[in-house]
Amino acid sequence: KELELAQEKSERLLLNILPEMIAEKLKHQHTTIADSFHEVSVLFADIVGFTEISSSIPPQRLVELLNEIFTIFDKLAEDHQIEKIKTIGDAYMAVAGLPIPRSDHAQAIAYMALDMQKAINKFNQERNLSFCIRIGISTGPVVAGVIGLKKFAYDLWGDTVNTASRMESHGLAGCIQVCEASHQCLKDKFILEKRGLIKIKGKGEMMTYLLKGVIAN
Repeated sequence: KELELAQEKSERLLLNILPEMIAEKLKHQHTTIADSFHEVSVLFADIVGFTEISSSIPPQRLVELLNEIFTIFDKLAEDHQIEKIKTIGDAYMAVAGLPIPRSDHAQAIAYMALDMQKAINKFNQERNLSFCIRIGISTGPVVAGVIGLKKFAYDLWGDTVNTASRMESHGLAGCIQVCEASHQCLKDKFILEKRGLIKIKGKGEMMTYLLKGVIAN
């Protein structure tokens, strides 16, 4: 009985780290887990001015606030059936379209981003705070897999991931910046404002757009 309980606990922990499909693969497969996905949409979100904020708030309170924000984002990811990949400091990374492919990946990630903005505004109002997030989105192919022997993680690689990260880091505070590929997927259902060509580190000039909302029916 104790062994069964220990196994159940172990499985629950594994599912907190990996998508269910990947966790099952890991239990039965001893080779490297890596899959190519033709088209997904990747999101990076970052708290603007986090370094300055962290110097004025006690460490424990800072972690509590971050945990509250990321817990809200996790719930949104669950609602939109989006896969959270990881948090890196004050940054949050998620993807739509894997491990189970879906044709509406760009729309799903766009709704997620807009809901994240609303959630941060509500969070600030309820606590009299002024957190601001900057979001970047990119669409295209990726490779996804599990790396590491200890503390392993499900992660993504490829130009689409790099572009999403650049869309965020070269974006504007409080805005959602998307690349041309994402724009093409979203333009019929969402309000997008052309930001124009901007210089992207390692990419040269790229046409970018700001996601503003949903087109009313």
